[in-house]
Amino acid sequence: MLDSDLTVDLAIVGGGFTGNAAALEAARRGATVAMFEAKTIGHGGSGRNVGLVNAGLWLPPEQVIEQMGAKAGQRLMGFLADAPARVWALIQNHGIDCEAKRNGTLHLAHSPAGQRDLARRHRQGRAMGWPVALLDASETARRTGSTAFHGALFDPRAGTIQPLSYVMGIARAATAAGAHLHEGSRVSHIRRHQGTWHLTVNGHHVRAANLLLATNAYFDGIEMGFQPRIVAVSYFQIATAPMPQAMRDRILRRGEGCWDTHTVMSSFRTDAAGRFIIGGIGNLEGPGRDIHLGWARRKLKQTFPELADLPFEYDWRGRIAMTSDHIPKLVRFGPDALAAFGYSGRGIGPGTTFGTLAAVALLENDDTVLPVMPVDAHDERLTTLREAYYESGAILTHAVAARG
Repeated sequence: MLDSDLTVDLAIVGGGFTGNAAALEAARRGATVAMFEAKTIGHGGSGRNVGLVNAGLWLPPEQVIEQMGAKAGQRLMGFLADAPARVWALIQNHGIDCEAKRNGTLHLAHSPAGQRDLARRHRQGRAMGWPVALLDASETARRTGSTAFHGALFDPRAGTIQPLSYVMGIARAATAAGAHLHEGSRVSHIRRHQGTWHLTVNGHHVRAANLLLATNAYFDGIEMGFQPRIVAVSYFQIATAPMPQAMRDRILRRGEGCWDTHTVMSSFRTDAAGRFIIGGIGNLEGPGRDIHLGWARRKLKQTFPELADLPFEYDWRGRIAMTSDHIPKLVRFGPDALAAFGYSGRGIGPGTTFGTLAAVALLENDDTVLPVMPVDAHDERLTTLREAYYESGAILTHAVAARG
């Protein structure tokens, strides 16, 4: 907790993947850096993440290029194709104990139409030089232990982690490199004065030459004349009791992380203790809790019948920062300042990459290192209405899905 005034080269607001990766890189380069987290490290969407270390974006390559243009789209996809390798390198180099499984991910086809979509993604990915493989229903059943899917797209670059352990590991590495990380330190006011950023934190005064706003979906109303414009969508996770060994030998026995092609998607993976973790869009802390829990139970019964009666031990939810075009944003909201947000459910690889490179760009005054060029402003319309739409849509879908 910050308890005195401070002057640094780089101030960072937000203690998730982006903020901690930036703090580590800045300290590694010899800069003085302070990160301020209102709660605890990983309290937000980073620690409450699905745990899938994906390569690329949720969007297929051709759509990224259509929206961004060939040069910018290929640049971003190139950086994010390498994002899992950056994550694995951090884990190895800093000895981060986070249940890392570099065994790939499976994007699962829930229907014939879903398999056709995966075939298009496979074709586009191969054209980009990505080592993805399209699996048929038989191979998918062999890998997942379920006959519920029509096929899958396998990405060997990807994998799974325990996300809170990962972000805390980055924080420890940043501290060891000399960064000052302050939990329980809410930034209440930010202003630019005489060429320097001035932050009010726990009533103390912080001066910074450079500023990175890394709150993503957890911006809490800092008085600063700028607010990241996103649609905040809840995504929950439910962990079962550990599976018996016989089930562990059949279900996701290679340890791939999975998500499906449903419009209201779901995800699942296993952890080191053998728990099966199922996730979906929705807020377990809202009025739809019982509906979401009921859906998860039915989904397990439908997809993995042998898990139908396995007790639920834990549940949690985080917020995802969505943008209309599902492209991450860097906004230069003032001199020597950047805001990074909008990973649209792909926080681990992009957050690590954007945070690391944002620190470099700010300290060296060099935007050419960034995955996307900063914009002066980004707006999202009808955010409150769209957030309500996502949650109500998830409740309605989960109320009727996986029945029968």
